[in-house]
This record gives sequence, C-alpha cells and structure tokens, in this order.
Amino acid sequence: MRIDAISIFPDFFQALDLSLLGKARDKSLLEFHAHDLRNYTHDKHRTVDDTPYGGGAGMLMKPEPWGEALDDLLGAEGFHEDTVIIFTSPAGEVFKQATAHELANVKRIIFACGRYEGIDQRVVDRHVTLELSLGDFVLSGGELAAMAWLDALARLQPGVLHDEESHLQDSFTPALSGLLDCPHYTRPDTWQGQGVPTPLLSGHHAHIAQWRRQQSLLLTARLRPGLIDQARGQGLL
Repeated sequence: MRIDAISIFPDFFQALDLSLLGKARDKSLLEFHAHDLRNYTHDKHRTVDDTPYGGGAGMLMKPEPWGEALDDLLGAEGFHEDTVIIFTSPAGEVFKQATAHELANVKRIIFACGRYEGIDQRVVDRHVTLELSLGDFVLSGGELAAMAWLDALARLQPGVLHDEESHLQDSFTPALSGLLDCPHYTRPDTWQGQGVPTPLLSGHHAHIAQWRRQQSLLLTARLRPGLIDQARGQGLL
C-alpha cells in the first residue's frame, strides 16, 4: 500500500516514524509520502487561503493549489480505481475499525488534510471519493486525523505486527461481534493488593474464552451499549 498526505504542515507526519508506520516503512511493508501544499502555489507568499464568498468568519483553502497537488499525485493518467482520495472533514463519515478493514487492501490512498474553514467545495466535488471524520468535534486541521487513520491502516498490513493474528481480536472486530475487547492482565499475579481474575490462572482454555466473552459483553454494556444493539441488529448476538 502507498499512502500520500497533502498538508501545509507536512512535518506533522514525522512523528509517525516513531510508531508502527516507521517500522513498516523501514521494512518496505508500507510506502508513505507527505507533500507540502505550498509547493503548488505560484506567488511569493505561497498563499493557500482566501476569504470565503458570502462573507463570514475564517479563511477558506483555495482550489488552485489543491487541484494542482492532486493532479500531480494522480499523474498524467489521472484517477485509477485502485486509488482512494480521502478528505478530512468533520462532516464526513466517522472512521471506525470497519472502515480500516475496508481500506486495508486498497492499493493507494491520498489524504487531503484541510485547514481553516476547509477546502473550496469545488475541489471536493471534483476529486472526492470519501470524506472521513475522526468524531463529532472540530480540529484545527486534518493532520491529526490522518495520522490516526494511517496508524490504524498500518497495523492491518501483513508483516507490520509481530503477531499476525493479534489485530483479529481487537475491539470492534468480527471475532468479537463488533464489541469491546475484554480487560487484560499480566505478571505479577498480585499488584497493590489486586489479584488477577481466577479463570485466567486456570489454564483451562474453554473457561478462559468464556470469561473473556462475558467480560467483553459486560464492558460493552457499561461503556458502549449501542454496540450491543448494533450487534443484535446484525445477528451477531
């Protein structure tokens, strides 16, 4: 998979070299490039924003640099079916684990990281294949959201995780019926007067699996009850 991110702050993405994405890049398991939107401007101030038509507070990102940047990354041959362009937007579909799985096998993803009041709608209308949101809140820019999604996608690529099957037991996955994962414990057996649940010390795999399933249901009912309703509606419970 190749991932590109367009931003006026491409250095934001340097932090990803410290995570799984950095290791994946070192192993050539994943290709990532950050691009400076200002490289596609043609004035001495490298201007990427202007006042919005109709008035109102804030500035809006201009269509020209975005159009040139996307055209450059797509190349002379233009858009391909194996390329997904994602615009970061609070108005977009909320990114979920299911979204990560849907995108995990895409050959190429381009993240368009907007700022200010967003990107001129004409750019979105011309290029958008997907608008995604990190949640029902507003950030100063799309870089943090794109970084979170990059990490989620990286860990689903073959060879990135030390244990290839570990992500199959993550929260929200089909193996857990879309529910939250259960609590986990490690050594020592007792810490600050708190012990490890007895079933986990039994060595009885069936009892451990039953306990984990029960705890997953209890935790989800307490913290995210809507996930249980969703699982029931899908026939998973």
